[in-house]
Amino acid sequence: MSADDEVLALPPAFSGQRLDWRDLPRHVREQIAGLCGAQVSAEMGATSGFTPGFAAVLELADGRGVFVKAVSPEQNPSSPDLARAEIRSAAALPPQVPAPRLQWSHDDGDWVLLGFDVVHGRSPELPWRLDDLGAVLDAVGDLAEAEPLDGHGLPRTDDQLAEDFTGWRRLAAGPGDDVDALSRTLGEVGSWVQDSLERLVLLEQDALPALAGDALVHGDLRADNVMIDSDHNRVWLIDWPHASVGAPWLDLAFMLPSVTLQGGGDPAALFRSHRLSIGVTDDELRAGLAGLAGYFAWSSLQPAPLGIPNLRAFQGAQAGATLRWLRDL
Repeated sequence: MSADDEVLALPPAFSGQRLDWRDLPRHVREQIAGLCGAQVSAEMGATSGFTPGFAAVLELADGRGVFVKAVSPEQNPSSPDLARAEIRSAAALPPQVPAPRLQWSHDDGDWVLLGFDVVHGRSPELPWRLDDLGAVLDAVGDLAEAEPLDGHGLPRTDDQLAEDFTGWRRLAAGPGDDVDALSRTLGEVGSWVQDSLERLVLLEQDALPALAGDALVHGDLRADNVMIDSDHNRVWLIDWPHASVGAPWLDLAFMLPSVTLQGGGDPAALFRSHRLSIGVTDDELRAGLAGLAGYFAWSSLQPAPLGIPNLRAFQGAQAGATLRWLRDL
């Protein structure tokens, strides 16, 4: 199978279900127009990202544009809390971080609305081109040098992931059928997982200390969460609901399984050739990857969340890529 075939076989990083402007309740449309300060004349919907709801660039009658997200529990019960977390994250980002500026937000307890500056660029071409990947990894390196603004409300990464990074323990404590099902979906690395389950449990328990640090962590970097503005030699990092404060190498390491799935190359070589890997021990990396792989593996076996039909298959693919890296480390 070629790299192009592998990318085509990867489940799309898109919920598949988005609201159009006309699908929003009238009072929500009126609230957005009021927050924008002008009537909406046109929309261009977003075509990536897993969160369902409304996400589009709105063209306003006065010629301005704004990128708007609008979510309620009806699309997905977790989406409003993620939008609230993104509002918190936006207030914590220092100016040097290449993220769209949040212009306004509104939360009525049901609908959460966010309006961002429109930024220009394109998604990375897949399979990854070397120049695109180099630019994005440079931006990830620069992000690792940033710290959130004073008075921020971001959680520590180890606290935020304490519950998520228990996947191997849950699998070990559950019925053996779960491990068998996981092994079948993982292909050639599945038998290694069955033989290594006790070791994976131990590594996972070492993950949280390895995540600690003072750097600003995006927490969910993939090709669909970056935009490349080639005209201005700039990379935008978008969608920040999972931001936290932790070890500076986490975004690089946790992004690379998706990169290798999308034709970007060997994650081990990419990691060790990057400046962020300096000082990171193999033991720390193994622990972090074990926690991440356990999260993906456990999650991939759960029912699909409301409005996000592609998520579990994408998580299963990321589990496999992370485990292959971990097995060979």
